[in-house]
Amino acid sequence: MTAAPAADTAPSALDLILTRRSTKAFDLVEPGPGPDELEALLRAATRVPDHGKLTPWRIQVLEKQGQAALGDFLADLFAREIPEANDKQIAFERDRPQRAPLLLVVTSKPKTPHKIPDLEQLLSAGAVCTTLLHTANALGYGAQWLTEWPAYRPEVCRHLGHDPDNDQIVGLIYIGTRAQAPDERPRPDLSDVTEVWAGPAGG
Repeated sequence: MTAAPAADTAPSALDLILTRRSTKAFDLVEPGPGPDELEALLRAATRVPDHGKLTPWRIQVLEKQGQAALGDFLADLFAREIPEANDKQIAFERDRPQRAPLLLVVTSKPKTPHKIPDLEQLLSAGAVCTTLLHTANALGYGAQWLTEWPAYRPEVCRHLGHDPDNDQIVGLIYIGTRAQAPDERPRPDLSDVTEVWAGPAGG
């Protein structure tokens, strides 16, 4: 008797979305995405809603050399601004962008003035970050979307080649292999965050 073929156990796209969990950056280890997987990440990230077809964002790929260069800058900036910082604290800042095999920096670069509102352009950049998280998960990697203090400093924005008077770093996306499965966290009860709206009350 011929054995029946094994059932396909690959998770569906919906399964991947419903089970996605962030993995802390310091729990992401080698290997990171290879060249083909990186291209898939970037291609997916560019398929986000973008009213006006403005592409009001940029994605920078920081592998080891770029991460180290950014880490040196963050350590120097931190030491200048906090003279009492000790060596351990400065080393932590140097290591901050080097916590995972791959770091993607997503920066909002709104086209202004423009008929498309700035908020819609900013939300498009946020969609890039979310898509990167879901795509990393679909590829079998863990990921975490962080900002932390570097994202809000004009010096960092400028150091990465952007204009801090117009541009804003919106996501530092850390990607790598999960050292351990992340713990699930509580999710909101749908009744607390959704409602069926059929018109104004008493209307």
